[in-house]
Amino acid sequence: MVSRRVSRRRFVATTAALSAVGVAAPFVRGASAAGKLTVGFWDHWVPGANGATEKAVKEWAEKEKVEVQIDFITSQGNKLLLTIAAEAQAKTGHDILAMNTFLPAQYSEQLATVDSEMDQLIKNNGKVNATVEYLGKVGGKWLAVPATTGTQFKGPCSRIDFMKQYAGLDVQAMYPAGAEPQDKDWTYDTFLKAAEACHKGGHPFGIGLGTTSDNVDTIGAVFHGYGAVLVDAKGTPTVKTDAVRQALEYYKKLMQWLPPDVAAWDDASNNKFLVSGQASLIMNPPSAWAVAKRDAPKVAENCWTHGMPAGPKGRFGPFLPFFWGIWNFSKNIPAAKSLVMHLSTQPVVESMVVASGGYDLPSFENFTKFKVWAEEGPPKGTLFHYPDPYHHQTLSVACAPAPHKIAEQMYNQGIMTQMAVRFFQGEPLEKTLTWAEGEIEGFMRN
Repeated sequence: MVSRRVSRRRFVATTAALSAVGVAAPFVRGASAAGKLTVGFWDHWVPGANGATEKAVKEWAEKEKVEVQIDFITSQGNKLLLTIAAEAQAKTGHDILAMNTFLPAQYSEQLATVDSEMDQLIKNNGKVNATVEYLGKVGGKWLAVPATTGTQFKGPCSRIDFMKQYAGLDVQAMYPAGAEPQDKDWTYDTFLKAAEACHKGGHPFGIGLGTTSDNVDTIGAVFHGYGAVLVDAKGTPTVKTDAVRQALEYYKKLMQWLPPDVAAWDDASNNKFLVSGQASLIMNPPSAWAVAKRDAPKVAENCWTHGMPAGPKGRFGPFLPFFWGIWNFSKNIPAAKSLVMHLSTQPVVESMVVASGGYDLPSFENFTKFKVWAEEGPPKGTLFHYPDPYHHQTLSVACAPAPHKIAEQMYNQGIMTQMAVRFFQGEPLEKTLTWAEGEIEGFMRN
């Protein structure tokens, strides 16, 4: 088995070759007992996390007598995204590729279906949440298997001390390690009052309003909590509804208690805000906490990851799954499916979660109580509720349930955050709604 990271030089050369019509694939297939596979995994940011994936692939390869080449492809600089696009155009490259959120739907015509595999995995591992089904199952067919590596939940990470001191909230009591949440009173109203109190205490919530993923994911969950959608499942714009108006009114109230520059925040901004010691709360997977463990241990030991507040229509939280997709032009689809099934077994999944320090989240219902989340610290148990072990919230993705093509454009353009910023800055609400409706109509014509 050969494993390697894709360097910038090799990445540029490979995508250029793949984009050229008639150019041979850069992966040469050799003769072996059961053929050869090439796999493109997401290159994990946690040091050593790729090792669990390598080990699992090696075990499978030796057992099945398959020669496997692994490439760990970074998502920085859109390298993974560009690799997928180039291979789809050239119809050659890796047999299996990591794809996140809307990409399985985007490449639906070029992916092998995995219906029987998903039926078996759900039978073995428990059902998947509705977000995984919305993103991975198109036209009634499963197009990809949910991956453990890279999948994340972007719920609240609170400062235990600041929330007690300024907001009078004990997040450890609300979400006790090893026990069910006591979150009946953790609502949007409570959240708003806490944001005001922490702002006045000099340690505001760090919630961005830029157009990048972290910002869109947060506002998307709040919209779902109001039952607010911009486009329904049939593709009909539903911008001018009371639910959307209510969601924007709420965000306008919230924004007055956030840092003044949040409209310019990207995905790194809230992480830095927490690690610097300024934030009372951010919405993020445990990556910011992990950096704080290394760079600001006094901050880390006061962090507690927990569930979302409840809105009028329920408790919704941002869930972003990765998938393993198999190209339908792969020359070894049976082996590719066999490997993906192996990577989805309980021992392998748990090893990946452990290697990532609890960052990675399995998508199957039976895989939410691994001991790593109870044991990680400081403080011990800080990640216990990260995988939502008691299923107290609906895992969601921004812009659902719109048809994927429209949803992806709304998501990538940050339409909801743009609406919130425009309204907060003084634009009349109905004018903001009309602007958003026009943008969406443009997406529908593309």
